[in-house]
Amino acid sequence: MATEATFTVPSDQFPLGTAFNQLPDVTIELERIIPAQDVVIPYFWVRGTEVCDIESAFTEHPGVKEIQLVDSVEDEYLLRVEWALDYDDVFTVLAETEVPLIEATGTDQDWTFEIRGDNRSDLADFQRRCRELDIPTTLTKLHALTPVETGSEAALTDTQQEALVLAYERGYFESPREVTLEMLGEELSISQQAVGSRLRGGIKHILGNTVSAIKGRSE
Repeated sequence: MATEATFTVPSDQFPLGTAFNQLPDVTIELERIIPAQDVVIPYFWVRGTEVCDIESAFTEHPGVKEIQLVDSVEDEYLLRVEWALDYDDVFTVLAETEVPLIEATGTDQDWTFEIRGDNRSDLADFQRRCRELDIPTTLTKLHALTPVETGSEAALTDTQQEALVLAYERGYFESPREVTLEMLGEELSISQQAVGSRLRGGIKHILGNTVSAIKGRSE
């Protein structure tokens, strides 16, 4: 049975973690793709800073060849990274084990990765390989996907569901809003940028499923 797992890695044990030395309050979110042997996640978002020269915040690291700014919107920056493929990190293991990455977010505390395996043995292989490469991972959540999930629920990660439910219950979607991202972040013990990221990701999945359903009925 397909199984999802959430694990953490210390912030300084991942190549992009060098940014937290200069920007401890930012949140970094990796774009979601399925890694392969020769292609890993090339894009990531940095949120929660107004630094113009965002590229300079990422100091030299053996796991990174080059980082380039692609676009920026207010305090959000989209960057492209070229990884050093001969450097062993979490992406190396994801590529070797062919385990898809669902979501990855970094703060100055740690990196949180959500992955999905066709069965638990896939996740066990992932953990074993991490240990072999001395990559310090901590498993924080493990659960099997069940057939009772709706299309929208299955598309959402646990953290997205948690953020959406809390935001709805606290009145975030009311007009005027009855709660702020900062207040939601305090309840979830995460930054307001991380809350915003989870809400955007969850809403995007739900809208995508809804639009697809509407198109299907009209065809």
